Amino acid sequence: MSSKKYKIKKYLQKFIIDNDHPCLMAQTVVKQKNIDFDVYTKMNSSVTAQQLLQNIGNYLNNYDFNRNDFNTYIAVFPYESPYTEEEFENNLWDLLSLVNRYDPEPWDPTVSSNPQDNNFSFSIQGKAFYVVGMHPNSSRAARRTKYPLLAFNLHWQFEQLRKHGLYHTVRNDIRSREIERNGSVNPVLKDFGKASEALQYSGKNNTDNWTCPFQNSKHESN
Repeated sequence: MSSKKYKIKKYLQKFIIDNDHPCLMAQTVVKQKNIDFDVYTKMNSSVTAQQLLQNIGNYLNNYDFNRNDFNTYIAVFPYESPYTEEEFENNLWDLLSLVNRYDPEPWDPTVSSNPQDNNFSFSIQGKAFYVVGMHPNSSRAARRTKYPLLAFNLHWQFEQLRKHGLYHTVRNDIRSREIERNGSVNPVLKDFGKASEALQYSGKNNTDNWTCPFQNSKHESN
């Protein structure tokens, strides 16, 4: 592991564990050492999109879907200058649009590919992911990180929580901790199926009238 990657790993552990991050799932994957991450030079880049697509493919190949342990993949961009919230959001969707362009797999059929649809979730290598964007200038403390980064959480993991009757308990605990630490729940957070996930990815306080800039090259809509 390079010295840069080692420093980022230690920082992520400090941000999630030492700072008592409100997301209990994030704390769990860090404590269990179930975070895979890679360092990328530039966020809005075709090269980055292709590297990210390959790395998430490797992540999925190594993922054990027969176990209940959860795992998160994180793309970190330590060399980028700080973004405004709008700049970060635009770069996030530009990157995801590029990933979609190079992705050879069809959209995960369990979710919608239309970002205006309440059942939307982003698909990579045929699997749905809930994407969490974080960066230094986020208005939410829970998403205010030293470096811009994107955390990719398999939608399958949330469905497992629902399957075992744990989803609402975990969700309510996280929201209570968010109120305790930050004074309020992020207003864009909604349960899957009640509003498009696309509203939530960047962390910016988008209204229901917001139009997602995602460019779906496959023109699929479920």
